[in-house]
Amino acid sequence: MDSKIINRRDLDFMLYDMLDVESLTTRPRFADHSRDTFDAAIDLSMKIATDHYLPHLRKNDTNEPRFENGRVVMIPEVKAAVDQFIEAGLLAAGQEEEWGGMQLPTTVAHACYALFDGANVATASYTFLTIGASNLIKSFGSDAQRERYLRPMLAGRFFGTMALTEPQAGSGLADVRTRAVPQDDGTYRITGNKIFISAGDHELSENIIHMVLARIEGAPAGVKGISLFIVPKVLVNEDGSLGARNDVALGGLIHKMGWRGTTSTMLNFGENGGAVGYLVGEPHKGLSYMFQMMNEARIGVGRCAVMLGYAGYLHSLDYARNRPQGRLPTDKDPASPQVPIVNHADVKRMLLAQKAAVEGGLALTLSCARLVDEQETGETEAARAEAQLLLDILTPIAKAWPSDYCLEANVHAIQIHGGYGFTREYQVEQYYRDNRLNPIHEGTNGIQAIDLLGRKVTMMNGAALQALGKRYAQAIAEARASGDDRVLWLADRFEEAVARLRKTTETLVPMGAEGKVELFLANATAYLHQFGHTVLAWIWLRQATTAARLAAAAPHDAERAFLDGKFAAARYFYVWELPKTAVWAGILESKDDTLLATADASF
Repeated sequence: MDSKIINRRDLDFMLYDMLDVESLTTRPRFADHSRDTFDAAIDLSMKIATDHYLPHLRKNDTNEPRFENGRVVMIPEVKAAVDQFIEAGLLAAGQEEEWGGMQLPTTVAHACYALFDGANVATASYTFLTIGASNLIKSFGSDAQRERYLRPMLAGRFFGTMALTEPQAGSGLADVRTRAVPQDDGTYRITGNKIFISAGDHELSENIIHMVLARIEGAPAGVKGISLFIVPKVLVNEDGSLGARNDVALGGLIHKMGWRGTTSTMLNFGENGGAVGYLVGEPHKGLSYMFQMMNEARIGVGRCAVMLGYAGYLHSLDYARNRPQGRLPTDKDPASPQVPIVNHADVKRMLLAQKAAVEGGLALTLSCARLVDEQETGETEAARAEAQLLLDILTPIAKAWPSDYCLEANVHAIQIHGGYGFTREYQVEQYYRDNRLNPIHEGTNGIQAIDLLGRKVTMMNGAALQALGKRYAQAIAEARASGDDRVLWLADRFEEAVARLRKTTETLVPMGAEGKVELFLANATAYLHQFGHTVLAWIWLRQATTAARLAAAAPHDAERAFLDGKFAAARYFYVWELPKTAVWAGILESKDDTLLATADASF
């Protein structure tokens, strides 16, 4: 295979043909860029990911970080790779030039970051968590906090974490107990325990900046009493130099089935009087601030899930093309040569299932990144507001759909490898283990379902849903204007799926309005799947319409084969996957109460 990470033509197709990111260069923020600078950033990312991240993928998995004599020990290849990422300026790829950034569009930055997800997600996580933490400080921190923490984070001197989870407060952050006691000097003393903190301790950087959720003494109960604090591992002096070690201790490392090269930590704050913390923004608004980072992270989780699925797909495709086994049903001659298994219909089914999931999922997550660019640089206030609405309603899908269905793609990749697939000698089993974490990361998919149906669909009287409906109608109109019979067939079926989802939504929403909240949300996961498959049908309709436009230009053989692959994957999704929405609709519209009615004692 040409690359073990991605089909570069596929990435270019999404960026330039489908999403038209080159048009962003007409906007003032990106005026110094061109397709050449975008390609240069992607090429550089591909080289670093291939040369420095991919080679230690397996070693990272089999040599987990260790807790020895109070410090974390890990393989040296991790720091060497991360240093290459930092030296290339990729930590600040999407940041303004004044912060030392490249000022790339978010879409292009995500395309670059996707390559590291696919090459070695465990190593990549250290820098990606830092990017999220730095964005929090940039958005809500004071000028002094930005200078003291943001600038060294973007330069790679300091790394960052998101310290939310506690032993008793995982998905239910209302139960956070970590305390913050105000001091006369304006700082706070933080005491409490955090768990499952990714990248919570290491020696890859001079310092680690923990973004910590805690309660100020006397704060209201529940989510309305949670504040956000900067808690450095090492205190930072006013001149930017490092001071004394803060009262933050590594309580231990957690050993997970995947992402084994990322430290997953238990952190103890305040074992010796209280860790020094600095309030970010206003008191009691910590969770709303943190949700910015979480929403960014949720799109990142979806992108990661896609790329782990994509890598598995490429490995299984290469294996299928090179593994001779059996003969076609019409060949009864036992002396005839075996055929590569890619020729067997059921193997094609599993390859198409993967292709539809990973190429659809990548187009979805890049589309969300494109909406971030629109929300930040749209030419009118209305365009920016609409982009924000679309991001609100698509973020649960961008997180949950890839982490469900690109994980399923990893299952197909293992199956194609047969008995070799579940051995450590072949990479696909690690991709599955790494990807299995993503349905839980940054809010379980069950939480995404409740967020989608309980909040995003109904907020502002359905404004986000209406905005998405406009995009659906636009995609149908563009598909019909193509005149391509393959695309017209898709458009008709997509219109039916949209109508089906509308009917389901109109059945469910009144239950919430009538106060039947438990029944309204009981089957939310089925709604998430129906909604997600409809969104992916939209994504595939757009890809097919784009392919039809390019095919009309009589491309060369390799390009035609690529475009034919787009049509095949789109048709597969519409024939094999989209009909499942009718089953989910049936369950939802019947208002089935099986889940609610089953008592604990019945299990």
